[in-house]
Amino acid sequence: MKHSAGTLLYRQVDGELQVLLVHASGNYNRHKPWSIPKGLPDEGESLEEAARRETREEAGVQAGELTPLGSIDYTKSRKQVHAFAGPAPHGEPHPESWEIDQADFVTIDEARKRLHPEQQPFLDRLIELLGE
Repeated sequence: MKHSAGTLLYRQVDGELQVLLVHASGNYNRHKPWSIPKGLPDEGESLEEAARRETREEAGVQAGELTPLGSIDYTKSRKQVHAFAGPAPHGEPHPESWEIDQADFVTIDEARKRLHPEQQPFLDRLIELLGE
């Protein structure tokens, strides 16, 4: 089974919780769901290190303190995705990799519409973590 790691960064804007999501570039991904910034760990890299690097590479955002949110299993691709949550730094995201065409903070309700269905549990885990 492959392992992937990413972040679910969050912020409060006008009292509303927002999370950072990215969208993969390419014509074949135009109608595909969004994702948390994530990717495969490099040789010798921890899951948290990979999550931080992928977030920086995909969204141009440097993650601060992170808390593990556990993992989910993709049933079709046999990949396990590990997520880490943390407060977002100030500033707006911007794709830094050709792999990503959009990076944006969206409300939880909007995230539920856009996010890959198998990553949805991370939203619930974040809400539980924050006591929202």
